[in-house]
Amino acid sequence: MIPAPMDSPARAGSLGHATGAAEPGVPGRATGTGTAGEAGALERAIEEIPLVDHHVHGALDGDPSRRRFEELITESDRPVPAWMTQFDSQLGFAVLRHCAPVLGLDPHPDPETYLARRAELGAGEVNRRLLAAAGVGHFLLETGYGGEEILGPAPMAALTGRPVEEVVRLESVAEGVVAGGTDAAGFAARFEAALWERTRAARGLKSVVAYRYGLDVDPAPPAPAEVVAAAGRWLRESERTGTIRVGDPVLLRHLIWTGIGRGLPLQFHTGYGDPDLDLRRCDPLLLRGLIELAEPRGVPLLLLHCYPYHRNAGYLAQVYPHVYFDVGLGVNHTGARGVAVVAESLELAPFAKILFSSDAWGPAELHHLGALLWRRAMTRVLGGFVADGEWSEPQAVRVATMIGARNARRVYGLGETG
Repeated sequence: MIPAPMDSPARAGSLGHATGAAEPGVPGRATGTGTAGEAGALERAIEEIPLVDHHVHGALDGDPSRRRFEELITESDRPVPAWMTQFDSQLGFAVLRHCAPVLGLDPHPDPETYLARRAELGAGEVNRRLLAAAGVGHFLLETGYGGEEILGPAPMAALTGRPVEEVVRLESVAEGVVAGGTDAAGFAARFEAALWERTRAARGLKSVVAYRYGLDVDPAPPAPAEVVAAAGRWLRESERTGTIRVGDPVLLRHLIWTGIGRGLPLQFHTGYGDPDLDLRRCDPLLLRGLIELAEPRGVPLLLLHCYPYHRNAGYLAQVYPHVYFDVGLGVNHTGARGVAVVAESLELAPFAKILFSSDAWGPAELHHLGALLWRRAMTRVLGGFVADGEWSEPQAVRVATMIGARNARRVYGLGETG
């Protein structure tokens, strides 16, 4: 853990409802109709939760071109066509509406004005303002993808003044073992040793089996002879192509079960993502066999993102005691419709089984919006329950606090104050 002070950051108005430019001398705090003094008690309570972002990546370390920025606000890996802009999307509109005031602009500027202001401030100041405005109290940073383009745990902690701890990607550890040199017979033992060493201070593990094969992988742990044979195939393929990327389903199963043996909470990407995955094979229901086989181990399994299968994930979280889920990047990418996604996530699962994450990677806009849009959605959904007389206000505050922070603190053993 990288310790840091836990004072409350300034944020952009109350849940992003402000209509004016940023208040002079207070980056990220905007004036308008949605101030904390005028907001209801529920809105204020949700605004003040020091969120635990239990699955997030580093902020972008540098000033992106317009082309690169647009590539980073979509899950597409194709070039943006010349006749369109990614700003014309729910996420693009959310950037212009909610991030512009944090950078000292009126809401809803045109993309050119927004990006010019971003460049004027520079990456360091943009990151500082947007990350502070998110109001996250603790980051669990997944470090398996991104390299030098994004900030690692120590720079993120220095920038935010918040604790930043690591979630380790299983596939990256395996690829590091092969890059460092191994034979097929020794792979399993070397991977296990490397995983334990790599995770001495980690809070969790992550698998991207959804990307490398699909969630319909055979759920059973492979036999040792199968692992040796699969490792041999992988080593020969890596030598032939010069690329080290684990994708053999036998090896992916072995990594998962070794991770379960490690005993740390294990995250799975499910649902929406870039075209490197087949969305049809990313329904979390496909993990049911693995979930049942792993249940006696008692290791928490965390289903990330889940959209558009978040209702299925809610079912799994209801019926299996060791299963948890979030709606992660689904909230950012649905923007003004994120309220509906959050509402649907609250239908089946016990509230102790739902967590908050942003899955932000790159532009700090994604870190800020992940928190702001989630807070706004929770306020509107839970506020509706209270207004209808279905819930009391204290119940709504307690549930929001559970999902926003307390559940993650319990699952990952973070303690009450981080």
